[in-house]
Parts: sequence; structure tokens; C-alpha cells
Amino acid sequence: MAANRKGDRRERELVNELDAAGFAVMRAPASGSATERDLPDVLAGDGDRFYAIEAKSSAGDPIYLSGEEVEALIYFARNFGAKARIAVRFDREDWYFFHPGDLHVTDGGNYRVKKGTALAEGTDLDELVGHSSQARLDGS
Repeated sequence: MAANRKGDRRERELVNELDAAGFAVMRAPASGSATERDLPDVLAGDGDRFYAIEAKSSAGDPIYLSGEEVEALIYFARNFGAKARIAVRFDREDWYFFHPGDLHVTDGGNYRVKKGTALAEGTDLDELVGHSSQARLDGS
């Protein structure tokens, strides 16, 4: 399967999971090529939380994002009034979410997420949408 078709399928999967969690969700298909504007892959909100999400999936390890992708996400999220999040999904794993500032920055100015880091330190979907026991305890 072509990489972009797999990425599109993964983005739709993320949209469906956020929708099932009660979020209004919009996907910007081909966000990198359909327009001159830098758009996030997914916008999601539930009236209390609003996210601009750049989604990446991979069968391999690690996942890289260019500095430009992350800077564009932060810029859009700030202007839109949303929280910027990087969503990563490795094959046979769930989605994990990171604030851009929590990612490792390479010497070349790119961002990297290793599978082990995602599993150990990433925010899972339940926590992101406020359905985890910790989120209930925190009242968020």
C-alpha cells in the first residue's frame, strides 16, 4: 500500500476514534499538498478542549517530523485557539499524543518520537479526551 494511502487511512482512523469519544472532528485531507497554507491533519474539539493535530504513523521506528511541520502546527494552533498536539501511531499500537515541546529535537532541527518513548511517555486517547481515571481525578 502506498505510504500516503496508509497515512490517509490512519488519519481517518484517528478521526473516527475522536468522534466516538464525543469530539467534533475535521480532517484536512492532503493537508500538505492541497493548499499553500500550512494546515494540521486534524482539528478536534468538544466545547472544552480544542486540538490541532499533526498525525504520523509508521511501521518502523522512530517517527520524524520536520521542524517546519511542527512550527506550522504551533503557529496554526496558537492563531486558532487550539492546543497543538503531535499524534503518533506505530503498527499494532494505539495512538499516542505529545505536546510539541515534549519531543526530542535532533541536531538538524527535526523532531523525533521513538516507539519506546511513545509507549512510556505519550498521552493515550482516553487521557487526551478526558476519559482516563487520572483526568477524572484532576477534574480535566
